[in-house]
Amino acid sequence: MSRPPWGLLAALAALFIPALGSRFYTFVATDVAIMALFAVSLNLLLGYGGLVSFGHAAYFGIGAYACGILMKYHAVPFALALPAAGLIAGAFAAFFGFFCVRLTKIYFAMLTLAFAQIVWAICFKWNSVTGGEQGMPEIPYPDLGWAARLPGLGTYRAGDHFYMLTVALVAACLWLLRRVVRSPFGRLLTTIRENPERAEFIGVNVRRHELIAFVIAGLFAGIAGGLFGIFNRGVFPDFAYWPKSSEVLIMTILGGTGYFYGPAIGALVLLVLNQQITSYTQYWPFILGTLLIILLFAFPGGIVGALSRLGSRLGRARRA
Repeated sequence: MSRPPWGLLAALAALFIPALGSRFYTFVATDVAIMALFAVSLNLLLGYGGLVSFGHAAYFGIGAYACGILMKYHAVPFALALPAAGLIAGAFAAFFGFFCVRLTKIYFAMLTLAFAQIVWAICFKWNSVTGGEQGMPEIPYPDLGWAARLPGLGTYRAGDHFYMLTVALVAACLWLLRRVVRSPFGRLLTTIRENPERAEFIGVNVRRHELIAFVIAGLFAGIAGGLFGIFNRGVFPDFAYWPKSSEVLIMTILGGTGYFYGPAIGALVLLVLNQQITSYTQYWPFILGTLLIILLFAFPGGIVGALSRLGSRLGRARRA
């Protein structure tokens, strides 16, 4: 029996959120969609390659600045600026990854953090290009006048049109990433994660495969960053700072690194909880830390892993 296409069903359901008429729901849903892509791109390294990156925000920030600079200062259309942002982030990932994949475990993680700090420092200090500490406010929205002419979308606001575009782009990127992890390259990446020495023994070029994964992850993180800069109506150095890397790492672990859509679920849960809990109390970091401790001890496979095991038990019970 084939599994339901959960990703397609979720994307279709997400398209109806603007119909609820709430700007707040659309705002949160846009944030969730973009961060879901960011987290799934990290999971290509962490979940499938076994590579713990503490500096994935570097490519998120590079993509955001690249897209913002192209659109604001050079009047490049969104249709060209966004893929260019992904390619520029991927190029930086290729350069940084060339050095990072030569190391393993904690040394790899610390080197990714070091490169990310360099990117943040450049963004923070290069006033003539990045705006320095003040960042780049007023990133223009893409021209979405054509969206208002589509059936059923004429009454939607500009933010709703951008949300619909974001959902479509994120769904396309997730589809491409899913094709990558299901390809022979993805299966080899999992083999390398399980036993790199054995993979090397049978003739697999481990470093090359890890570098390719690093570049692909950086490319899609750059696309997520470009979308986030437009959504945020500004690009700031904090996009490339280490707390952004830790945030996406928490999303990935929270949802479940062993599952493709796990990080997306983690992004949804973390951002919705953040919105809800911070409206009642200022102790959100304490609550988040408590939840993570409980989850890691009780459900080491993350939220999706726990739901998967629950579904398996219920299935066995029905068959029994």
